[in-house]
Amino acid sequence: MILDIPLLFETGRDKTMDAVVVVSAPDSIQRERVLSRPGMTPEKFEAIRSRQVPDVDKRAKADFVIETDKGLDHALTQVKRVAAELRRLASEKRRT
Repeated sequence: MILDIPLLFETGRDKTMDAVVVVSAPDSIQRERVLSRPGMTPEKFEAIRSRQVPDVDKRAKADFVIETDKGLDHALTQVKRVAAELRRLASEKRRT
């Protein structure tokens, strides 16, 4: 089962997962993407971000990191690599 949990680390749910994949982009790109959303302001963005675990900490805790700042093709290649590794790990776990 794959779960998408935006506040995974903030809620402590990371401790209950078999593996954690973090999708990451540099702060400047993250800010640009979020501020392009309708109704988003710099103040709202900073308020949201102040309640989140910093990206550097999420990356350190993750089993896998997918970089999203080098284009869609690069991100898709990483997703495929991570998916293959997760399938391999699941297969090994079923054999034990």
